[in-house]
Amino acid sequence: MTKKFFLTALCAAAFCPAFAQTSDTEEKVEYSTDKYKVETNRFWNNWYISLGAGGQVYFGDHDKQQSFGKRIAPALDVAVGKWFTPGIGVRFMYSGLQSKGATKHPGDKNEDSAHGNGKPVDGGGAPHWLEQSKYKMGNLHADVLFNVLNLFGGYNENRKWDLSPYAGLGWARVYDSPSAKEVSANLGILTSWHFCDALALNLDVRGMFVNDRFDGEGGGRFGEGNLSATLGLTYKFKQRGWNRSKTVYRYNYGDLESMRQKLNDMTAENERLKNALAEGDKQKAQTIVKKIAAANLVTFRINKSALTNEARANLGLLAEIIKSGDPEAVYTITGYADAGTGSSKGNERLSQERAQNVYNCLVKEFGVNEKQLRIDYKGGVDNMFYNDPRLSRAVITRGE
Repeated sequence: MTKKFFLTALCAAAFCPAFAQTSDTEEKVEYSTDKYKVETNRFWNNWYISLGAGGQVYFGDHDKQQSFGKRIAPALDVAVGKWFTPGIGVRFMYSGLQSKGATKHPGDKNEDSAHGNGKPVDGGGAPHWLEQSKYKMGNLHADVLFNVLNLFGGYNENRKWDLSPYAGLGWARVYDSPSAKEVSANLGILTSWHFCDALALNLDVRGMFVNDRFDGEGGGRFGEGNLSATLGLTYKFKQRGWNRSKTVYRYNYGDLESMRQKLNDMTAENERLKNALAEGDKQKAQTIVKKIAAANLVTFRINKSALTNEARANLGLLAEIIKSGDPEAVYTITGYADAGTGSSKGNERLSQERAQNVYNCLVKEFGVNEKQLRIDYKGGVDNMFYNDPRLSRAVITRGE
């Protein structure tokens, strides 16, 4: 029983400082008002699947002899995709089903037509050597999509309608004999209307460009194409949107209060010594040697050189000590970067920018004499304190 009581008391003593420290710390979150800035999601977020159906028309060698209506064939779209940002995404799609048109009637009984069904092409002026054609086809393609409303208008989670031009490459195939396999180029526009966060209605208008021999009949063209329009639905998996960029500030009021108290004590002592000098107390006045501020550490976020509000507050306290101290004292502002992040050249530039920003804050914002400051920078360094790389993304100010 005594051992249990002792262990309980020991744990309580260990946790008390942690609770006390937490009570002195306040966290503040500020969300960016820039509509073009959002937080990047994880890889498995913002995926979607879509299914659509409609019609397509193939543009081949005998378009003028076959009426447009009889060239319309059914079309099917099945796709899976992902948005990497609100404005840029990719998808992998199967599209196709069937194609209709006209082809030459074989000139010899032992010769087969290209996908002909033996029925002559209807309509005035059609040559007797043309017959209707029909064949199964498909196009497996990868596209890059650009949501122009988000790219140029900024991300808006309440927007109901999107417009996304896209371009891509694919592999098109004719399944019926004579079969064909060709590289395809794809251009199109995808418009979406969002019912809710998870579902959207899509209209996809797309053009496919292939080699002239794709339909089984070469006619001397550079290439042929397929125009399709499908209407379908898209289901979006969670996470479906993007969060606004935010900055988290943590303030430890216990440390700030302690620094304020030290500053007040030093100011009071300085005032006492001034009075002693004025009164002719030379013995006491001789105790004034040099008052130099203690070393100051300011840390930065990864790959950033901008000062946080907390860092500015600490530099403001340091500035008061420098200005109230020995005017001949010189302080070295040394910038550092984390060697484990970024290139050697980039870390050297980053450490210099961090030191320069601290210098600018002390001089321009808090009025420290620039003659008392000197800038230095060390580039990327290994962990300087407690094996913690965050404490190496820093600027240290020391009196010489």
